[in-house]
Order: sequence, then C-alpha cells, then structure tokens
Amino acid sequence: MNNFSTSSEAFVEYLQIEKNASPYTVEYYLNDLETFFRFLQREGINNLQEVDTQVVRLFLTTLYDDNLSRRSVSRKISSLRSFYKFLEREEKLTTNPFLHVTLPKAQKPIPGFLYMEELEKLFEISDLTDPIGQRNQAMLETFYATGMRVSECQGLKIQDIDFSIGTVFVKGKGRKERYIPFGRFAEIALETYINEGRKQLLAKAKTTADNVFLNARGTPITTRGMRGVLNKMVEKAALTVHIHPHKLRHTFATHLLNAGADLRTVQELLGHENLSSTQIYTHVTKDHLRNVYMNSHPRANDQK
Repeated sequence: MNNFSTSSEAFVEYLQIEKNASPYTVEYYLNDLETFFRFLQREGINNLQEVDTQVVRLFLTTLYDDNLSRRSVSRKISSLRSFYKFLEREEKLTTNPFLHVTLPKAQKPIPGFLYMEELEKLFEISDLTDPIGQRNQAMLETFYATGMRVSECQGLKIQDIDFSIGTVFVKGKGRKERYIPFGRFAEIALETYINEGRKQLLAKAKTTADNVFLNARGTPITTRGMRGVLNKMVEKAALTVHIHPHKLRHTFATHLLNAGADLRTVQELLGHENLSSTQIYTHVTKDHLRNVYMNSHPRANDQK
C-alpha cells in the first residue's frame, strides 16, 4: 500500500496550521502533488522512499513532454521540494531527491500598467449621484491609491479605514498585516460612498455587513464582482485596454517608481515579502530612468 494520501494530508495540515497558507496556495500544492503521484503510479512506484534523482529526471521529462511552461515546471518542482523537506523534518524520509534539481529560469513578463490618460477616462465615467456610481468610484480610487490585491480590497472593513491620518489597515497574504496611506482623491470618494451610497445599498439587505464594498443587494461584493465592475467601467469609457484589479496594482507601483519612490518603500506598500517580487516593476521604468539620467548627469550629453 502506498503512503501518498497519508503524506499529502499531513502536508496540507502543515501548510494550513504552521504556514498559514491560503486556500488557493493549498490547492496549488495539492494539484502539484497529484500530478506527481499520478506519474509515480504510472511508473509502478508505490512508495515515496523509492523516488531518487533518476525518477525525478524522468518526471521532469514528462512535464516538458506535456508542453508545460518553464514557470509551471518551476512551480511543481518547488512544491515537491517543499513537500519532501516537510517529510524529512517529520523523519518520514532521510533524503530529498528534489533538493539539487536545477529549476528552469522562468521568463518574467513585464507587468502591464495604465497610463494617466487612460486612468483619467475611468475616473470620469461614474455617476457620483448614484449609490453604485459612488461605490465604483471609491473602489477605483482605492485600488489605484493603495495598490491592494483584489482579495485585500474585497475583505476591507469599515473599521480598517482611518480617515484622521489617511491610512487603511490591510490583512495580506499569509496573514501579514500592513498600513497603507491614501490621498485626497481616495479620501473624498470613500467618504462620499460610505456616508451616502453605502448606506442606501445596506438598506436593501436584511443583514448588516462591515465590508466597505457592497453589491447592489447590499451584501459584500465578491472578488469576481469587483472584476466585473472594472470591466464595465472600461466598456463605458470606450477603452481598448484589458483591465483587472492586478493591473491597477501594477499601475500603482509603476507610477510611484516613475515619480521617484524608492524600491524598498514600494515593496512595503505592496506587501511583498521579498524585494525580488518588487523589482519586476523596474523593467517598465527604464525609459524614465534614462530620461532622468540624460537630463541630469553633467556629462550625459555633448556640450554645445
């Protein structure tokens, strides 16, 4: 009898309890483990102790034969490395066959962002006399002002906003918490919506909710609902760009760096654990950096 299910169940408990992993993260790990377990069963390997470097190389070959991207392969190998590391810690195994596997370098796509002209069109289309219009404006301003993830914005509570000092308290990935300041435009949009439109929406519901953003029925809007709101705003503004909450997060980071914010500050505002996650935004600011250099350095240009 194999030990696949018992080991995976123990690993999931470890992820949930000790690592505070989100349901999405746990699901990704489980999918990667299932892919590996199916491969082992096809190869007639019924025990995790039987896996060695040769088995791992064969597994890698099958992944590439399935035309998986380098990024997907890297994620699966990383998941399995963590899985075996956990089993070593629990003294179920003595070696980690994934420890010295060279991960393929994934190509990091340059994140898309919106130009100020495109944002201005979005900021101008909502009917600010209507509860839904007020909500949409407040949502858009909040995404752009704070760079929050869609899940963070969806989970934002009334008590998380401190208008006296202009900050929001955000519960991020892995239960990490941070404070993010917001400016005057977001302040006006949020105050208008909370004091007017939100009260009207809340009156439609039979229960109360402390979520900031509500749907038309007065209950907390979902992350899918938020994406739908942004898509409708783009259609109304007659923009040809594809927009999603994460693009507003990219825009937030890019505009800050272009205006001279330092990378460490942007890292803290975004809630990135590692600076390498934030550095991807420097790719889209190189033209700006070159322009600043050429206009500022005493010997950047020929003297005329």
